[in-house]
Amino acid sequence: MQRLIFHFDVVSPYAWLAFDRLPQALAGCSYAVEYRPLLFAGLLRHWGNIGPAEIEPKRAWTFRHVHWLAAQQGTALDTPAAHPFNPLPLLRLALACGPNRRVVEAIFRHAWIGGGDAVDPARIAALAAELAPARDPQGDAVKAELRQATESAAAAGIFGVPTIEFEGRHFWGLDALPMLRDAMTGGTWFAGPAWDAEGRPRPGVKRG
Repeated sequence: MQRLIFHFDVVSPYAWLAFDRLPQALAGCSYAVEYRPLLFAGLLRHWGNIGPAEIEPKRAWTFRHVHWLAAQQGTALDTPAAHPFNPLPLLRLALACGPNRRVVEAIFRHAWIGGGDAVDPARIAALAAELAPARDPQGDAVKAELRQATESAAAAGIFGVPTIEFEGRHFWGLDALPMLRDAMTGGTWFAGPAWDAEGRPRPGVKRG
């Protein structure tokens, strides 16, 4: 059985689409998934970047794109009442519960189905009551675990979500699912030098 690590932040609609599509994309493969929450904003800070929702034309395109993708793949998706939202309460809840597929799906559906306020305290309290976390989501241990997961991901070169890790390689984004499947099923491209060769730095113009 092959092992995958699904790095995600619930704030990302692409992460929800990839999560929902994963079983279909990997049909016939034998695998187990570890779902690992992290804070996308922490990755942005680490790499000196800003999120797509912070650039208005990019935000508009992103939501048009993800709704089209959702319709294409048959995934339910409603834009939350406010976006971007602060995902920390939901990420910590996932960790406190033990982020298996059932828990992660419930948290994604909370954010991306129904069009409600993803961080409304009453809604989060109801979700927590449903999931019954084994640990305190606001406890110091859970907060530290989320910080560590984010820092470790950045140190490993992860820059965005969703990122799926397989045998030390990182596959970023919904559109990387076919590439991931090819790697898992022995695709010949992965047996050659291209992965390492194409990842090497090259000289080029840098902005001042």
